[in-house]
Amino acid sequence: MELWRRAANPWNQEVLIGISFDLMWAALIAGIVFVTGHALWVRSLATANGHGDDAPAPAGLPTRILRHTFSARAFHWLMAISMFALLVTAFFPWAGIQFPWVTIHWLAGVLLILTVVYHIIHSTFWQDFWSMWVGRDDVETAKREVKRFFGKEQPEGPKAAKYPLDHKMYHHAIVVVTFAAVATGVLMMFRVDTWFWARNPYILSDAMWGVVYVVHGLSGVALISLVIAHIYFAVRPDKWWITMSMFNGFVNRKDYLEHHDPERWAGDGPQGQLPEQT
Repeated sequence: MELWRRAANPWNQEVLIGISFDLMWAALIAGIVFVTGHALWVRSLATANGHGDDAPAPAGLPTRILRHTFSARAFHWLMAISMFALLVTAFFPWAGIQFPWVTIHWLAGVLLILTVVYHIIHSTFWQDFWSMWVGRDDVETAKREVKRFFGKEQPEGPKAAKYPLDHKMYHHAIVVVTFAAVATGVLMMFRVDTWFWARNPYILSDAMWGVVYVVHGLSGVALISLVIAHIYFAVRPDKWWITMSMFNGFVNRKDYLEHHDPERWAGDGPQGQLPEQT
C-alpha cells in the first residue's frame, strides 16, 4: 500500500501531490474494524453497566436536566453538515462519482471555519472552558478501564461531570484533525477563484504545496474514521439518551443520576438546573 502520490513538476522535479487513494479505504476499513471490535467487546462484558445503585436524588432535581443549549446544538449540527459536505466532495470523486465539487467543497470549508470560530468564542466566554480538559479523575478512570479491559475486576470510580473521558478524548482528536484541515484548507483556497480573492497558486513552492496536500489529505482520511466512530456511538442503544439530548437539549433524571455526579455537573440551565417542567 502506498502512502503518498508523487509527480514531476514543470522543472522535472519530483514533488508530493497528495496522499495515496489507498489511505481512504484504509480509514474506512479502520473505522469498520473499530466499530465491530467495540461492539463485540461490549457484548462480551460480564460486568453490569452503570455505577451500581443510584444515589438519592438531590432535593428539587427536575425531571429533565438541560445538557445542550440551543446555541450548542445549532453549532453541532452546522458543523456536522459542513463535515459531511466536505467528506462527500473530497472522497466521492476519488471513488469515481464525478460532479462539480470544488465550489461546494470550499463553501463547506468556510462554514466549518465559521462554526469553529463561533465555538471557540462561545466555549471560552459562555461555557465552562475547562470542562472538556482531562483531569486527575479522568486519568484514574482510564487506568481502571484499561485493567478492566484485560479482565481485572475494578471498583467503580466517581461518576463523570458533564463529559466522560471518552468524550473528552474524542473532542481533542477532532480538534487536532479539524485545525489541520482548516489551516491547510485555507491555503488551498488560494489555488481556486473564490469570493474572497483571485487564484494565486504561487504563494508557496511546489514542495510546500505537496506538504499542504498531504496534511490536508491525512486530516480528511482521519475524519472518515472519526465520523464512523461518532455515528456508531450515536446509534448505540445504551448511548441513545445522549444522542437525543443533541436534538431536544435534555437528559432525563434517571439517566442524569446514573451517569453524572450532581456535585460535579448540575446541568446547563440557570443556576445549573432548570425548573420543573409542566
